[in-house]
Amino acid sequence: MTYLSAMRPEELLTPTPSGVCCQTGGFHIDPTRPVDKAVITHGHSDHARPGHGAVLATQETLDLMRLRYGENFAGKTQVAKLGETIRLGSASVTFHPAGHVLGSAQIAVESNGCRIVASGDYKDVPDPTCAPFELVPCDVFITEATFGLPVFRHGDPNGEIARLLHSVSVFPERAHLVGAYSLGKAQRVIALIRQGGYDKPIYLHGALEKITHYYQSRGIDLGELRPVRGTDKAELAGAIALCPPSSLQDVWTRRFPDPVPCFASGWMRVRARARQRGVELPLVISDHADWDGLTATIAATGASEIWVTHGQEDALVHWSRSRGLKARPLAIVGYGDEDESDGTADGATSETPGAPS
Repeated sequence: MTYLSAMRPEELLTPTPSGVCCQTGGFHIDPTRPVDKAVITHGHSDHARPGHGAVLATQETLDLMRLRYGENFAGKTQVAKLGETIRLGSASVTFHPAGHVLGSAQIAVESNGCRIVASGDYKDVPDPTCAPFELVPCDVFITEATFGLPVFRHGDPNGEIARLLHSVSVFPERAHLVGAYSLGKAQRVIALIRQGGYDKPIYLHGALEKITHYYQSRGIDLGELRPVRGTDKAELAGAIALCPPSSLQDVWTRRFPDPVPCFASGWMRVRARARQRGVELPLVISDHADWDGLTATIAATGASEIWVTHGQEDALVHWSRSRGLKARPLAIVGYGDEDESDGTADGATSETPGAPS
């Protein structure tokens, strides 16, 4: 179903160098520069930046921003509950689950008969650590395109975890180090490992502790977790430890007995990337929709117009146009940097051997 719009989409939301702007509501969505009023989809650093005058987001996203940036990350904050509609100027915004990470939301913006949904980052597969993606019919759908090429089909994450646990059983004398981004991916991988039947302690790099403990405080059951810091090398034989991806090539790995470098990411579909990082066991597990998820979601929204941002924009624009939809790339610079930083700034604890903790 397609909504009949009295207002042109560009009159409701306008792409700018700072992100998508709603002039009638006086706010930006996931702005890449400090603005007076920001509506934030989720806590990843490429979408949630400090320095805004005011921030509207879910409770979890606000909490995560405080953990990462400190109490004074914004002039003021307001909590948005999922499903709640909030009036901003002459526009209304409603937060809907995005299924990306804890607290992640799509933002539906409406005014004068026009509804635009900004997806933020999203995935359409089950995740035990966050609310599932909710389909929201709309006139215009603003979609991410991180994995917007047909080559990216992620497959079954439980199958990838089974490969990890099989390797652990085959090499009981070796430690398995799983590189995973600090917000969302690390906690999801731990939850999937638990679902796979592994009940032994799982070890954490210091950079993952703060956010992982926050997940536990929100009722996410991750089983027994222990810090790598201060653990004897012999105790780590046969263990599973999670760390930022950058740590897989760091001196930090020397504290483990004959470590097996693993990396949980949708990018592990590209074997050259795994070889480049020295990954022995690539795990294709992503918190973003793959090609099939992106195209299925676009079709299911009923939107007649698609705006594509941060990722493989051209391929998804071409696919949309080939289905008779109006489509355009937004080409906003500044998204997609979370994976590059690995979230290592979240850990105040030094993990290099011999360094103070």
